[in-house]
Amino acid sequence: MTLKSRLFACAAVLGLFGCQAPHNQLTEQEQAEGWELLFDGETLSGWRDYNGEGLTGPWVVEEGQIKAEGHGSDESGYIVTDKQYENFVLTWDWKISPGGNSGMLYHVVENPKFKVPYVTGPEYQLIDNEGFEQPLEEWQKCGADYAMYLPEKSKLHINPAGEWNTSKIVFDNGHVEYWMNGEKTIEFEAWSDDWFERRNSGKWENMPEYGLARKGVLCLQDHGYPSWFRNIKIKELPKKTETVDLFNGTDLEGWEAYGNEKWFVEDGLLVCENGPEKGYGYLATTSYFDDFDLSVEFKQEANGNSGVFIRSFIEPVAKVNGWQVEVAPHGHGTGGIYESYGRGWLIQIPEEKEDHLIVGDWNTLRIKVVGNDVQTWLNGHEMVQLNDEKIGKGQGRIALQIHDGGGIRVLWKNLKVTRL
Repeated sequence: MTLKSRLFACAAVLGLFGCQAPHNQLTEQEQAEGWELLFDGETLSGWRDYNGEGLTGPWVVEEGQIKAEGHGSDESGYIVTDKQYENFVLTWDWKISPGGNSGMLYHVVENPKFKVPYVTGPEYQLIDNEGFEQPLEEWQKCGADYAMYLPEKSKLHINPAGEWNTSKIVFDNGHVEYWMNGEKTIEFEAWSDDWFERRNSGKWENMPEYGLARKGVLCLQDHGYPSWFRNIKIKELPKKTETVDLFNGTDLEGWEAYGNEKWFVEDGLLVCENGPEKGYGYLATTSYFDDFDLSVEFKQEANGNSGVFIRSFIEPVAKVNGWQVEVAPHGHGTGGIYESYGRGWLIQIPEEKEDHLIVGDWNTLRIKVVGNDVQTWLNGHEMVQLNDEKIGKGQGRIALQIHDGGGIRVLWKNLKVTRL
């Protein structure tokens, strides 16, 4: 019998027998609306270990349900989707064992430097509030945006352990909603002042990349207790293109400094210079920019050894991992691309292009990053083009660098970026 026939037959006898639509299938209307089924009811196709190539457990398919067998821990037992998602509506059914603990995470960034998914991805908490063996803080309870936002209690209706619940996450260009059993329980704006205040003052204050990613894989958690999932469906929402002024000319709002070098505003200009330690320093955006077109003006005073990092993340305490578009004194490759760990120079500019750098005056650097492709221009002259799969897989911030060695001072202005 076809899906259409089954649904028709189901509707015909609904009043007599309470017939229920089949699980782990999309209706014709859902298909027309662009929904995607993330679990086919029979296999774990499309899912794999976090930071892995395949699936090693502790997850199985049992009676049309994804089952976490309960062998995971804080350090292990996570599975993720093969595909990344940015803006979406996600719905799923779940039930949990008595005393159980699990979760649905999203915008999870995979990288060997991130040992567990929750250091980057927010979590819709799933837990047995009544039967959990230890006392729970409010921010740890079921339905919470874990360690960030609490559900409205009057609208939170959770069926007990062993019974099915339906949850929903809406993430629409930073506007976030959590739903439980048909009721909206949480609503907030990601990356707002309130969001950053919560992020920087609680559990995540020493996890600098938490919640910053604008896209990532979805993740299910086996936290040492059996749990079950079915009817996992997602509909992607469109991304808004926007142009952002990264520097307001007044203060360092929207930026975070790492290291002990100096970053300050003087006469409407962003200034970086070495401090007493004469070490490396970084000023990183508090937002991720994955595909973008950036324009920035710089002027080198004294030694101008600096750079612009792309798709980069912070490794505590003050190490930046990513790729740098070089900003350097004449003869040292401004506009070339360097990897800060591993491979070193990926592409250097031809020697004849060194004279495109204006010494002692303002220069305009443009950087365009789309997928695997990076292009750079200096004062309107194309400097390099690079196609690199490793960069294509990267996610992260834009960051300015000051080199070690002392005697460095660089001025910056008109930092504008368009998300693509």
